[in-house]
Amino acid sequence: MIEMKTAGKYAKFLLYGIAVVLINVAGITLFFRADLTQNRVFSLSQVSRKVVSTLSEPLTIHVFFTKNLPAPHNQTERYLRDLLEAYAASANRYFNYRFFDVNPEGEGTDTRSSENRKMADAYGIHPLQIQMVEQDEIKFKKAYMGLAMIHGDIVERIPAITATDDLEYRLTTAIQKLNNKVSALLNLKEKVRVSLILSSSLEPVAPHMGIKNLADYPKAIGNMVERLNAKLYQKLEYTHVDPTRDPDAGNLLKTTNVMQLKWPTLLNGKIEAGNGAIGLVMTHGDKTVELPLLNVMRIPIIGTRYELADLGRVEEMLNAGIERLININADLGYMADHGTPSPFGSGFGGQRGTDALSSFSNLASQNYAVKPIRIKDEPIPANLGCLVIAAPTEPLSDYALFQIDQALMRGTSLMLFPDALKESRDQQTMMLGGGQGFVPFDSGLEKLLSHWGVTLKKSLVLDENCYKQTVSQEFGGGQQPLYFAPIIKDENIDKDQKFMKSLKGLVTVKVSPLVIDEKRLQENGIQAHRLLSSSEKSWEMKERIVLNPMLLRPPASEEEKEKKALAYLLEGEFPSFFAGKSIPEKPAAPEEAGEAQKKDEKNSTSGKALSEKGPDMTRIEPEKAFLAKGRPARIFVMASSDMLKDNVLDPEGKTENAVFIMNLLDYLNNREEIAVLRGKEARFNPLRETSGFSKTAIKSVMVIGLPVLVIFFGLGIWFQRTQRKKRIREMFQ
Repeated sequence: MIEMKTAGKYAKFLLYGIAVVLINVAGITLFFRADLTQNRVFSLSQVSRKVVSTLSEPLTIHVFFTKNLPAPHNQTERYLRDLLEAYAASANRYFNYRFFDVNPEGEGTDTRSSENRKMADAYGIHPLQIQMVEQDEIKFKKAYMGLAMIHGDIVERIPAITATDDLEYRLTTAIQKLNNKVSALLNLKEKVRVSLILSSSLEPVAPHMGIKNLADYPKAIGNMVERLNAKLYQKLEYTHVDPTRDPDAGNLLKTTNVMQLKWPTLLNGKIEAGNGAIGLVMTHGDKTVELPLLNVMRIPIIGTRYELADLGRVEEMLNAGIERLININADLGYMADHGTPSPFGSGFGGQRGTDALSSFSNLASQNYAVKPIRIKDEPIPANLGCLVIAAPTEPLSDYALFQIDQALMRGTSLMLFPDALKESRDQQTMMLGGGQGFVPFDSGLEKLLSHWGVTLKKSLVLDENCYKQTVSQEFGGGQQPLYFAPIIKDENIDKDQKFMKSLKGLVTVKVSPLVIDEKRLQENGIQAHRLLSSSEKSWEMKERIVLNPMLLRPPASEEEKEKKALAYLLEGEFPSFFAGKSIPEKPAAPEEAGEAQKKDEKNSTSGKALSEKGPDMTRIEPEKAFLAKGRPARIFVMASSDMLKDNVLDPEGKTENAVFIMNLLDYLNNREEIAVLRGKEARFNPLRETSGFSKTAIKSVMVIGLPVLVIFFGLGIWFQRTQRKKRIREMFQ
């Protein structure tokens, strides 16, 4: 009997051991992990999975970390290992990584450590000095904490990994950069179609338009595409469509916005009446990019001028168009004239000032190629994903507004930071110590925005919930509220937009309120999202706007205080402001106007007939050089250029203001997933404000309520035990 019991115990022990082994095997093969954090901080985001799963060439990550580092650096290494394991689990066969134990010079004498140190130095990874506590003493130590990513012949480095903040974002964006155009092209299942639409009917009239050798243009474009194809793995397919000879080309002209020209009989019948089309269309899947080849300008005195894009310019446009089609290396346009502040520290014209946007430029350059656009001298490129316009101090001409309008019609999103007020140099205000004064200013953008349903009010928003400046002891100490710098709290941020969800608060500076026209928006089919609002304790300063903090006081009446809209995002197919109007003329430069006037006077004095000067170019009517209805696009508008200045944005991009601006840029460039990844780890989590009554109630519960609860709990236990004793006594009686 005893032997049977002993055998049963051994059998159970054996079964339990087998079960444990099977559970561990199942755990290895059927791995599962649940991330219960709000933003799924410990899970790889969708965009990170996509980046590593679409690699078409080997990507190797060499991590150089010194072992046995003190806290918190040892946790950083552990997090990095887990993160790379997560990348490897989602990646294809081209992704691999390796950790190298490397000690600073003088600490590691073995051969392997010396070789690892040489390898790290070759990749540009150098030791950092860290602080550590050992035996109650603060000591300093050198340690390697960096990595290098090798993709083909390109090396990307992250030389200092001292914290886990934004580590996934930094890795993913770096891998995206390495997975460049070549890798993206290798993954294309379909070729990019490049279609030159050029009517042969334009050849007789082209010389009189100032266009030479138009008949050779298709062959020249074809040769250029062939040269590009050799560099782009034969992913381009070129065709020349002649609408004059191809009757099926009419459908293509209807579905695209290629420029079309019409002209009557010219030169007494030498040139017959006709029409033609010219343009370049690039398609891949359901995406289309249209590149204008002919620029039409109406210049006073000079007249109508036509400019055909040269081949060098066309090649540049093709490269940019390919990048836009496959969504890599997007260009970011910045309007660099009309008195806008410089984004590069020293202005485009060489000027310097405190209004430079160098932090904005540095942050944007991490993911975009920031290109200055001078609307006075050149048209806005057709391949731009987004155009930034910040604080023009010179009024925009109708021609400049037309360029902006038509860029939006082509699908280029607009990021607008116009100032509704301009700094005033009022001597009286300055003498009285009134501080900085402002007067209303119209840049011209107001006309476009009003047409699309947004009005900029000529006032400033002041708010009791504002940034408070610390006053030095020399002036009494304490804090001085800056009412013109409202703090936007969590409840006044639109969380319906994914790229806004991670934001918990912002600081705005000198911002004017916005008003939308619901009827106009509905007529145009445009959706308006209020992204930012002031608090209910805000008010407007409309007259005699002076921003001396010592003179600003909140209004006595609470009725004057209300929530104000500070930023809007518009989405939809925008109608053109110039629909039904004549195309504005490009303002002539003084020297061009003078030469044209002298030439005109010379021709008139010599008695030449009009017919001898050539055909009247104004009788050639361009069609689809103007777009009355646009492609789906987005407009962000906030009447405060200070949001982009260096005193608001930090160079590292860590503050909420910087995250907001960069997320907004990504969203306007159709990269919302990158914006969501950037805001994955919340850096700023302020406590919610509570009323005085709530504070008193919570304090009372903690001070009185908890002891009372313990007393009642004790009474309950005592009553339960008393009843139990009573039941036992009754059972035995």
